[in-house]
Amino acid sequence: MNFSQRLYYKVLPIWNRNHAHPFVQKMGNGTLEKEKFRFYMVQDYLYLIEYAKVFALGAVKATDLKVMGKFAKLLDATLNEEMELHRQYAKKFDISVEELETAKPSPTTLAYTHYMLHVSQNGTLAELVAALLPCMWSYWEIGKELKKIEGASEHEFYGEWINMYASDEFGQLATWCIELLDQVAEGKPEAELEKLEEIFLNTTRFEYMFWDMAYNEEMWPIDE
Repeated sequence: MNFSQRLYYKVLPIWNRNHAHPFVQKMGNGTLEKEKFRFYMVQDYLYLIEYAKVFALGAVKATDLKVMGKFAKLLDATLNEEMELHRQYAKKFDISVEELETAKPSPTTLAYTHYMLHVSQNGTLAELVAALLPCMWSYWEIGKELKKIEGASEHEFYGEWINMYASDEFGQLATWCIELLDQVAEGKPEAELEKLEEIFLNTTRFEYMFWDMAYNEEMWPIDE
């Protein structure tokens, strides 16, 4: 069993809860309230800004030129393609570019991105990949599952999201990151593998929390 398979079985109970979350289920059957998805879109945009920084740090920490180049391409694609698509998609939900650019992160968004950046800045390349992978891998899995639902990929509001994350192109990115983690984890002592496992588990937990935050439209529990 390679390391990514070990991680998959470790977090499978959480991933099953992700798939069963009402936000995800209602996207699939088309009954998710638009306001909940609107809230998610804004917070996800803020998340992507910080996620792009992890790719930049990946290019810094990598020693292999091909890996450096791949992280650089991921950074460019996130900033100049995915986020532009995000802005265009947001128009369906009456979210202006100004609203996206001036929005404030929720406590969950802050905690998730700060943890991921802390690990990426202070840890090894393997730790960085363990931190960023759950988002990419779990979205691919969710996208593929939702696409199996009849009519889901043609839904007026949620079909585009489902098609994006179920696509072969996105799957190739996820597969590259999975294979990279196996590569950088190879030969490491068990103590280091357990640390990578804990990082992967933590960001997987944050993925569940992000769905929950979006579904409940949670900001700070008290006024500033």
